[in-house]
This record gives sequence, C-alpha cells and structure tokens, in this order.
Amino acid sequence: MVARPTVARRTVGALIPAHRRPQLAGAVRSLRYRGDAVSCPCCGGSFDRFAAHRERPRAKCPRCGSLERHRLLLRFLEERTDILERPLELLHAAPEHALLLTLSRQPNLRYRTVDLDSPLAQDHADLMALPYPAGRFDVVLCSHVLEHVSDDRLALSEIQRVLAPGGRAVLMSPIDEHRPDTLEDDEVVTPADRARVFGQADHVRRYGRDFAARVAGCGFEVETVPYIDELPGPVIRRMGLRRESDLFERDDIFMCTIAADREETGGVDRSLL
Repeated sequence: MVARPTVARRTVGALIPAHRRPQLAGAVRSLRYRGDAVSCPCCGGSFDRFAAHRERPRAKCPRCGSLERHRLLLRFLEERTDILERPLELLHAAPEHALLLTLSRQPNLRYRTVDLDSPLAQDHADLMALPYPAGRFDVVLCSHVLEHVSDDRLALSEIQRVLAPGGRAVLMSPIDEHRPDTLEDDEVVTPADRARVFGQADHVRRYGRDFAARVAGCGFEVETVPYIDELPGPVIRRMGLRRESDLFERDDIFMCTIAADREETGGVDRSLL
C-alpha cells in the first residue's frame, strides 16, 4: 500500500511530458479550492483560498502555481511598465510556469526562455555563459535566480552584455532586510547548512540590504521599487501579493538599466517605471 503513490507518480511522469505536468496538476488542485475569495492575476482563476507553500499557509495559486512574488511582478509589469505593450525582445531566465503562461502569449513580445536544465526553457544554458549575441534583448527578466548562481557578478555581466542599449533588466531576489551586507561563505556547501545559513538548501548566498548596490557595482543604474507599498490592502489580500515570511519579508522589484557612461544610445523613459 505504501508504494502505490510512488508507482502512480512514476507512471504519470512517464506518460505526460514534463512541460505539461504543471497544467495537469493545476487542473486537479483547482477542484479542491473552488471559490471566489481570492483571484490570481497570472491565470485568472478564482479560489476559496491560496494553497500552502513551504512555511507559508496562503502562498500558492492552486491552478498555475504562482507565488506571491510572481503575482506581484506580473501586476507591476502590467501597471507600471510598457513591457507588455511595446514590440520587445524579452529573455526570461529560469521561467516560472505561472509567468510563462502570460508572457508567452503576449503578441508584442518576442519571448525567449533560458535555464540550465528546466523542461520549461527553450534554451538550456548557464546564466554565467549565455548563448546569445551582445545587444540581443530589450528586456531580461530574472527573478529569484541570482541567489542560486555561484558567481552572481558574472551572471549580471552576462545579462548586461545581452541587453541592447537602453535595455532593462527586471530583477527580484530574496533579501534579508535585517542584514546590511550580503552573506557568502565558500565553506557552506551541504544542503542542510545552506538552508540554515542562506535560508534555502539550494541558495549559495543570503542577500542583504546591499543588493541594489551590488548590482550597481556591475555597471547598472538601479531603481528599487517597493511596489507593494503603493497597492491598497483589499487588492493585496484578494491577489495574495504579500509574502508571509519571517525570513524574507519583502519582494521589492529592481529596475536596472545600463549606466549612462556605458550606453551607446538612448535610454529608458523613467515615466514608465
């Protein structure tokens, strides 16, 4: 009896392509959460509540799997930028299923995805060695990725390299607001130690309040956008936009452009940020 769920999962895994599994799992979960108390801007679904995720009891969309940061980021892109309106080349690093659903359907975007091994990605490559020519993209979207990368400064330099003049990098990352400086330690290597020191088993650093300065040190101009502070409480609750976590309390968005003295032409319309 104990082995049956494992066998069933393996059978499903063998029959259903990996990129289709999130959609199927979401359809099944949606039946358990039927209701109209909350709604997800990523998939448009309404539910009686959001599902639990790790230590957070109301975090995950039952249908598309979006978390608080995904829903917040999509609303930000829709409300505060022109990224979903203008014809643009967009690179999405480590694409999340929930955001991919929306972004891949945007008629204005020439949308490309990259990850080292995710079945959701079109291209499989390391963020520290992107397989694209310089200046290829107008926008690079990179959310909760840099804390997993062994050399985040090299990854940031690659993001900068593939951005066209005047291009933008939209970054998010878990940040420990209690720490002034980012914590790194090459001796912390086991999953258990990384979870204890960095907050998650596959993190290789814990960013502090110096995150924006760290990105700026790689040649970007950085604007920290505390977007959630602009939203009314009913919207935050309805869409489940605020992370309930004692460790990483905020989900600020970092809008990054190439520093003025390194741009060849043009710039970003700041009114769109």
